[in-house]
Amino acid sequence: MSHPKIDFSRSPLVMGILNVTPDSFSDGGQHYAGANALAHAVAMIDAGADLIDVGGESTRPGATEISVDEELRRVIPIIDQIVERFDTVVSIDTSKSEVMRAAVASGASMINDVYALRNDGAIEVAAELDCSVCLMHMQGEPRTMQTSPHYDRLPQDILEFLARRIDACVAGGIRRAQIIVDPGFGFGKLDVHNLEILAKLEQFSELGSPLLVGLSRKHTLGNLTGRPVTEREAAGIAAAIVAVQKGANIVRTHDVGPTVDALAVLRATKQFE
Repeated sequence: MSHPKIDFSRSPLVMGILNVTPDSFSDGGQHYAGANALAHAVAMIDAGADLIDVGGESTRPGATEISVDEELRRVIPIIDQIVERFDTVVSIDTSKSEVMRAAVASGASMINDVYALRNDGAIEVAAELDCSVCLMHMQGEPRTMQTSPHYDRLPQDILEFLARRIDACVAGGIRRAQIIVDPGFGFGKLDVHNLEILAKLEQFSELGSPLLVGLSRKHTLGNLTGRPVTEREAAGIAAAIVAVQKGANIVRTHDVGPTVDALAVLRATKQFE
């Protein structure tokens, strides 16, 4: 199967989030059912999403793990439907090698892993599949990651982790050009950590990989604005603009249309710099 490739020449790109989970922190599972999931994917593509990130297991703090079979049951049908109807890059948000393999077989062309391919067999499978991979930094694991996270130096601690993961992936057979990195906003990080990482985001260019950021609807934005999760669109767009100005290549968001519009304005001004 020939999968569409990520075209970084059009950077910054917008990745629409499609949670097919009943317990997502951001949308309360409203896109969980098949028909709703497809309708939401169509709406995001129509709004200008360059990529659709399909996730079948919640990674919110305190989330419970699900089986491989359950995750496959959630994500494979919607990937099949998106690929059948659209020539849009589909990303699979998973840490399970079995799900990676099945999703790519169904047409996904990117693996987005919050564990940065640290689980057994993940690097080997990703190398075999020869698709784009996003390596995210997370301190701890989803169930406990917000329990007293600590850093000695930011963003150096995260840069060093990601550099080690890049080296491990290349040593395991993944092509360097296929690797994307994500600092992991909100994953084992307090508000002060998230803000310092965002302020120093340009330092991630030293890794030499495209940079993906996901700040949409995060708790830090709610704490800054006093807004509930469903009212953080403006803060998320502001954070996306800051991130892109500091070098982000992909913005992962729940609010595709407004983010696409905001980045169009930013992109239009770049020609005069």
